[in-house]
Amino acid sequence: MVVNPLKWKLHWQIFAAILLAIAAGWATGEDGRTLGIHWYSVYDFVGRIFLNALKMLIVPLIVSSIIVGIAGIAKSGRLGMLGAKTVGFYLTTTLLAVLAGLVLVNIVDPGLSSDGRALGDELALTAETIDVRERVGEGSLSDLTELFVRIVPENIVASAASLDMLGLIFFALLFGYFMARAEHAYAETLYNFWEGVFQVMMSITNFVMLFAPIGIFGLVAKVVASTGFDAAQPLLIFAATVATALLFHLFITMSTILTLVGRVSPLATLRAMAPALLTAFSTASSMATLPLTLRCVRENVGVSDRTTSFVLPLGATVNMNGTALYECVAAMFIAQAYGLDLNFGIQFVIVVTALVTSIGVAGVPAASMVAIGIILTAIGLPLEALGVLFVFDRLLDMMRTAVNIYGDAVCAIVVARLEGETGLFGESVDPHR
Repeated sequence: MVVNPLKWKLHWQIFAAILLAIAAGWATGEDGRTLGIHWYSVYDFVGRIFLNALKMLIVPLIVSSIIVGIAGIAKSGRLGMLGAKTVGFYLTTTLLAVLAGLVLVNIVDPGLSSDGRALGDELALTAETIDVRERVGEGSLSDLTELFVRIVPENIVASAASLDMLGLIFFALLFGYFMARAEHAYAETLYNFWEGVFQVMMSITNFVMLFAPIGIFGLVAKVVASTGFDAAQPLLIFAATVATALLFHLFITMSTILTLVGRVSPLATLRAMAPALLTAFSTASSMATLPLTLRCVRENVGVSDRTTSFVLPLGATVNMNGTALYECVAAMFIAQAYGLDLNFGIQFVIVVTALVTSIGVAGVPAASMVAIGIILTAIGLPLEALGVLFVFDRLLDMMRTAVNIYGDAVCAIVVARLEGETGLFGESVDPHR
């Protein structure tokens, strides 16, 4: 039987592309040629086109997704106490996840060698460190006061042209919120327009991701051709750092919230959510897991339909604890590899941008890559380092999706408690439920 790789699922195509890239890069090196073809130049050409395609998506995708998301929540009419508790929980836990990742990556320093040397050469990062440092330092990012000034753009078109993501995100948040409060006829027209833009951008993103195996092949092959297998160790340490931070958020942060606020057993919650967590881990998709998440929270935990029907679909869209954590660690890892000592102001930018972009691009295939590109652009780092992150991205994507789903379930339990629900895990049931 002949196997057609084009019919494989995208993640298997990407995995095969990574293996082929490792073999090709090792075989050809930087100087390998066949019939006059310089293979390293071919890898560079393919990788650069793929990165350019990702850059092309950033502005229209992030603006339309945030506007539609904020307006959708506002127009749903459920921005009362239930909505406030849900959104507040999601923002708080996402912030805690990002901070956990930030603390751990600062302790481990995966982008540095044991003697404190930046590992940019091992990761085949070609941009000059001096140029990168100057770019990161532009706009007085070290000055926190100036940072807040930058958040409010004086010219939104100029911000889009210069990829000033902080200004764009702030504008999109305001636009989406007040669009939902305009007169119905105007609000509906604007919502349909931005929803149309978002759907078109999703289609373009899906189209670009069809070529992800080819682009990733070029990016990974270039790294291996330049450095051999020198990149393996820092990438393993990076992956271990992300995994440890995710496990800390899952077992420490969430368990503490469940115990103190939800007043339920974390172990019982894990058992109840096991089918959904395993499905999330295998599919790496919050939306695909949503039906099973609803079933587990309703039947195994005992949360009411009223709470689950609002909290869980919203969570599958906007609650990306694991994704935000990963984005933060990845951006810090890349900055360390360039030898940059990021001050509080720039790390604050990373935290805020990770928090917002994890919501804005949550439903996009390979969302983390687009979001990390936004963060790198926001702080002035080049996008060339995205290629090396693809090596372990699939495994880490599976882990962070499971964390996202567990966060949704914890939110449903906590909100149910705050709404006065009983009957969780076999407690005496409130007759008015």
